[in-house]
Amino acid sequence: MKNNIIVIFILSLLVSCKSEQKEIFDMVLTNGNVINIETGVIEQQDIFINDGRIVNITAIGKNINFTSEVTVDASDKYVLPGFWDNHVHFRGGDTLIQANKEFLKLFMMNGITTVRDAGGDMTPSVIKWNSQIDKGELMGPTIFTSGPKLDGPSATWAGSLVVENVEDISKALDSLQKLKTDFVKIYDSRISREAFLETVSQATERGLITSGHMPFTVELKENIEAGIGAIEHLYYVLKGCSSQEKEITQAIINREYGFWQSMAKLIATYDETIAQSTFQNLKNNNVYVVPTLHIGNVLSYLDEDDHSNDAYLKIMHKGIIKTYQGRINGALNGSEKARQDRKALNTFFKELSKSLNNAGVNLLAGSDSGAFNSYTYPGISLHKELEAMVASGISTLNALQTSGYNGSKFLKKDKDYGVIAVGKVADLILLNANPLEDIKQTRNIYRVIKNNQEYNPKTIAEEINCPDCVSQ
Repeated sequence: MKNNIIVIFILSLLVSCKSEQKEIFDMVLTNGNVINIETGVIEQQDIFINDGRIVNITAIGKNINFTSEVTVDASDKYVLPGFWDNHVHFRGGDTLIQANKEFLKLFMMNGITTVRDAGGDMTPSVIKWNSQIDKGELMGPTIFTSGPKLDGPSATWAGSLVVENVEDISKALDSLQKLKTDFVKIYDSRISREAFLETVSQATERGLITSGHMPFTVELKENIEAGIGAIEHLYYVLKGCSSQEKEITQAIINREYGFWQSMAKLIATYDETIAQSTFQNLKNNNVYVVPTLHIGNVLSYLDEDDHSNDAYLKIMHKGIIKTYQGRINGALNGSEKARQDRKALNTFFKELSKSLNNAGVNLLAGSDSGAFNSYTYPGISLHKELEAMVASGISTLNALQTSGYNGSKFLKKDKDYGVIAVGKVADLILLNANPLEDIKQTRNIYRVIKNNQEYNPKTIAEEINCPDCVSQ
């Protein structure tokens, strides 16, 4: 009897010790309104993080006994995966490397935990920054980069790899693979029809992800058949919706008129039946489209809008601001007809974006921010892109999906990113209000979580001397 009492006592001690044992985490977010970015369903949950990844998610009230280095009270906050800006640029030459590096803070201040760098002229620096960010040595978003763009002789953008023939293309792709870039970006300023299609085909055969500007000497269906992964901007989709695409393509080949002169013709010959067929072709071949609506709004109204009091302009490096002048001069010196045509095209693209989304084509939210793109500021422009999508008639949920959810799928990174789930990288944002009810609430950021660190946007804004750069 005495022995039985001793055994029972020992067992009770063991049970008591086990019940008091605490699970240890690096970071815990408690009481959050967690948004399922796939469905829009909101659940009140706690999120547990170790080594920068989500290791557990529980319903509020489960009362897990834990201790953590950092506990973030997410009561009354809305938790989403960190935003992705799927079209940015780091460029401008060696003298602007540091100015471009400063963009990293602006992305983080705006809850952008990942960017897709769509080509520039400072690839070694970008790769170095990304390594430092990954190690937690530098505050900034994860950078998935194309490295240098591929284009033809006398390319518009500095740092581009020139491709004219099969051998050039093979060498260029070899060099990108050696750099371990994340995708291949092709530009259309000088590249020939043959070199463009060969580049897409070779890259596809190698299993590489591609995106680009399609030269107007190519028909959209040829681009899709070659294996293009994403189409940057809507000009090229518009071309594929014209009842006269073949004729316009041949006229471009014959140099009867150029890219911009063809726009009015493409709008005038837009055919709804052809458009729906084109949309299905894009959807069936899993081709993504990057509308870049916000920069379209900005550039279309450079002749009318005054940006002198923009909060972000006040913190831009003078070298970056200097690069804005090219597009400004183009807008101011163009004919009245050219300016009105640009505005009409901008309006048409809003409807085209809505139609693409309604047809089930995967869209990517990208700002096209960076040097040379006037007043399209890093960070805030992604939010304005989402707002432009919603203004065009896209639902708030669909607009939000075009950021990290679709972005991670396009780059085949959805094993690690895109949704809030156990095993995913814990890149998270906490908003003060529900973005599903008002898309402008994406700007209303309480905290940003990345690399086991908690960032306050207002603190970052104070550090860069721009308190007006964040929602108050």
